[in-house]
Amino acid sequence: MSTRIEGSTAPGFAPLAEAFSTAFTGHDAMGAALCVRVAGETVVDLWGGIADPRDRSPWTKDTTSVIFSCTKGLVSILAARLVQDGLLDYRTPVATYWPEFAAEGKEEITVADLLAHRSGLPAPRDLLNVEDVIDWDVVTGRLAAQQPLWTTGQGHAYHALTHGWLAGEVIRRITGKTVGQYFDELIAAPLQADAWIGLPRGARHQVAHLRAGTSLTALVAQQAAARVAGEIDWTERAMTLGNAFPPELVDATGGFNDPRVQAAELPGAGGIASARALASIWSSTVVETDGVRLLDAGTVADATRPQTEGTPIFGGQPPFARWGMGFQLPSLAREFLGAASFGHDGAGGQVAFADTTHQVGFAFLTNLMEAGPDHRATAIVDELRRVLRK
Repeated sequence: MSTRIEGSTAPGFAPLAEAFSTAFTGHDAMGAALCVRVAGETVVDLWGGIADPRDRSPWTKDTTSVIFSCTKGLVSILAARLVQDGLLDYRTPVATYWPEFAAEGKEEITVADLLAHRSGLPAPRDLLNVEDVIDWDVVTGRLAAQQPLWTTGQGHAYHALTHGWLAGEVIRRITGKTVGQYFDELIAAPLQADAWIGLPRGARHQVAHLRAGTSLTALVAQQAAARVAGEIDWTERAMTLGNAFPPELVDATGGFNDPRVQAAELPGAGGIASARALASIWSSTVVETDGVRLLDAGTVADATRPQTEGTPIFGGQPPFARWGMGFQLPSLAREFLGAASFGHDGAGGQVAFADTTHQVGFAFLTNLMEAGPDHRATAIVDELRRVLRK
């Protein structure tokens, strides 16, 4: 039985509705939403499927979902805006803004290193639990005091969760506001966007329930079987922080389904938003959108210069992602629309980005988390590319 899709598409964009509907094929109890803005105008706003598989409640126009690492893209917008306003310099040592960070030989690590996954702090040396990770001062204090896992300049590795606390603490030191407060003040409130880094209690009822799909559970089992006993798997610890999260990031009531986690400010992966909100935010980085223009062209150009690419220090399987100043750049791992795109994807299938050439803001969200290669969003982006070339 086909999934009922609701919402609207502008003339010429019907192929995206077809691709969105196809994304549900073979996925039971999946919910999702898609929003695309071009030149500031909404051309696609669609949703469908199941928001909560426990009671099969539907995904509605107001449903929000955990956006995982798409949150890093939002934090990178905040950092870029501070650069634009003359309050932050990418090439300045982190310790200039956060003196405690200089401990254990980190005095030369720059903000660019931090944002581009080169700081050597992708995972904690000490095991953390849920109570630790919802306490901002505990995590930032541990990271400030920690010796890097490699010497500055020797390589990079994806800072799956720690990236948010590292960048967020720099933002807090500069602005005097938490990253969630600054995000709301600068971005969410002006755009009237349903997006948060730290979910307010009154918005909890809107959030979709997350579920790990078969490809994700199979990948986690495969990785566990390949792990060498007695050796720390730093890539795995970067995702779990030790004892804080399951390898799939979610289970029935825990991980990023945990209301405590959703309410905490976890700017590496804990943002919650609607697809409509994310598309509006990314649109406003490249064109005035609903009266808001977040970044100027020069700021975008500086923030999207390639900083990190190639094989990570802990290895892994290609294709590998590329980053600018926190922004994920087009690569074989995530092509977006093309060379003029920047944004960030997220665990389980989330994709959000902007494109300067086509003045696009794009967002696809789903609560059924699958492992890569996941073609659901990719097929939609491919259709968008074809439509825009006509």
